Amino acid sequence: MFSDVDKKYAYTGDDLGANYSKDKTVFKVWSPLANDAAVLLYRTCTDEKPYRRMPMEKSKKGVWEKVAHGDLNGVYYTYEIRHDDIVEETIDIYARSAGVNGAMGMVIDLEETNPAGWHNYHPQPMDSYADAVIYEMHVRDFSIDKSGSFCYKGRFLAFVEKGLINAAGDSIGIDHLKELGVTHVHLMPSFDYQTVDESELHKPQFNWGYDPLNFNLPEGSYSTDPYDGRARVAEFKRLVHALHCQGIKVVMDVVYNHTYATADSPFNKTFPKYYYRLCGANGEYFSNGSGCGNEVATERFMVRKFIIDSLVYWATEYKIDGFRFDLMGLYDIETINEAYERLHAINPDIIMYGEGWTGGGSPLPDGARCMKLNARHTPNVAYFSDDFRDTVKGNNFENRSKGYVNGAQGVEEYVKEIMCGRIPHPQIPNLDKYSWAVSPCQTVNYVEAHDNLTLWDKLAYTNPTDSIEVRKQMDKMAAAMVFLSQGIPFIQAGQEFLRSKPLPGGAYDHNSYHSPDIVNSLKWDRKTEFKDVFEYYKGLIEFRKAHTALRMSTVEDIGRNMKFFDRLPKRVVGFGLYGDCELEEIVVFLNPSPDTITLHAFGELNVYIDGGRAGNTPLYTVNNDYNIAPYSVMVLGRPYSEHSEQE
Repeated sequence: MFSDVDKKYAYTGDDLGANYSKDKTVFKVWSPLANDAAVLLYRTCTDEKPYRRMPMEKSKKGVWEKVAHGDLNGVYYTYEIRHDDIVEETIDIYARSAGVNGAMGMVIDLEETNPAGWHNYHPQPMDSYADAVIYEMHVRDFSIDKSGSFCYKGRFLAFVEKGLINAAGDSIGIDHLKELGVTHVHLMPSFDYQTVDESELHKPQFNWGYDPLNFNLPEGSYSTDPYDGRARVAEFKRLVHALHCQGIKVVMDVVYNHTYATADSPFNKTFPKYYYRLCGANGEYFSNGSGCGNEVATERFMVRKFIIDSLVYWATEYKIDGFRFDLMGLYDIETINEAYERLHAINPDIIMYGEGWTGGGSPLPDGARCMKLNARHTPNVAYFSDDFRDTVKGNNFENRSKGYVNGAQGVEEYVKEIMCGRIPHPQIPNLDKYSWAVSPCQTVNYVEAHDNLTLWDKLAYTNPTDSIEVRKQMDKMAAAMVFLSQGIPFIQAGQEFLRSKPLPGGAYDHNSYHSPDIVNSLKWDRKTEFKDVFEYYKGLIEFRKAHTALRMSTVEDIGRNMKFFDRLPKRVVGFGLYGDCELEEIVVFLNPSPDTITLHAFGELNVYIDGGRAGNTPLYTVNNDYNIAPYSVMVLGRPYSEHSEQE
């Protein structure tokens, strides 16, 4: 339907939007089939009428343009666009900032919003995606709970607050993140989304943010003043800068696959139907592969351009270090691969990963989708491994379905598959046929995310008669599998202190996208209550970061240096890792059974991780028989001998 538009009007310039300088601002909007267009200027974002209307002139490739002389820094604007007899007023889809509720764009001097030291950031290089330890969080959850002594509760600026503690004196906030040792903070949607009313922030409101409004500017409800477009930009930059100063990179959750509104969205007001996939004999219906009423047509030239322009903008203006794509199966492969090339030309260490599925049927052909089964066509992009998740803890969509750590029988071969990164391995014949990843750097290994039950709540459903101590052991074992597997480890905020989302009546919330703060907020006192769990997660991260054998990046390396052991007791999985920079051999055993397992050591081995403790300092040494406790992991290491060092 729009193929002729792409052929005739494809615009390749990088200057769409309001291009500000102190002496003039150049406005450009692409709407090739519009009859007329104008820029409307407003002094404040609450004015009902513009103080100036400036007709635009149609330029090349369907771009409407207007040069406004003078310093417009801080002025709000919209576009008025006419298609036949329908006139729509809309925010600029390329707007860099906005007023309250994202209704009006703002002309902004971006240089004025940079915090001190902003341009001094030089990210620590990664050898591969496997070096990342990703921590997913929601901006509001981080600081809104009464257990946290934040001044900027629920705001971007909570991330700049240092020296905070909970009631027992344990560190919270950004100090906690540093103490835990994560490398990347994955921020759930922080661009401008639609369902929280920024004019009513005195009222409790919550949404995860997967309801996009404006893709190129930060969410106003997280700022101290949503009426001032400068605040959201400057404060989000301060968040990013604060994390960077702690050596923590920032991943942004992006949702270009759909918009919250459809017919009256900024996309549709700018160019009706162009930005969306359509169905019906004459394209009269919006397709709904997102499950949200529409899906964005990523394969069209100017839609692809918009997405890539936006990603490049976040990576350059905000120094974002990575992107997580919602419902990545709705993106076409060409768009994602082109985005990778553009982003890695800016920063070679930018990480890209996403959900390798859709939310429903889509007219995008199966072979063109960025799905797990097509992962070989996007070799530089990672996918969430639901195989890993469901093998470890049970089916994600069945509350009482059990996995390896909480009682499932006969899944040892699946465990081997996920621990090696779901790639072909010489000891696992099935993976030659069924593996979807072409390298371990394509698998994001996790047992908990914002969607569905937390791990701790899942264990409450699957093992209700087991004691809290037994379930804690299961949790620690699941976490150990995440950090000891090949691939990219990912945890949800609060998982390290047994995050829970209880509901009245004894149930647990599996879809808390608009549940109240009492359900979603991080309960910082749990860090003290479950301090042993926190220390265990911290130790797992420390051990992983210290050992290259846990972060191999190719099929060949893993086939050569990861060996699974035979003739082990039922349900026990064990393997050795070789080629490490610190240890000659790393031995890992997983025991999900209720029985203590006794094994024999060949020579002297140091124990670094057992059922209760973890870290990179040896806990004790074994020489002969040693015991692996129920529901636990044991990691042993053999130091390089003088002989092996000489070799």
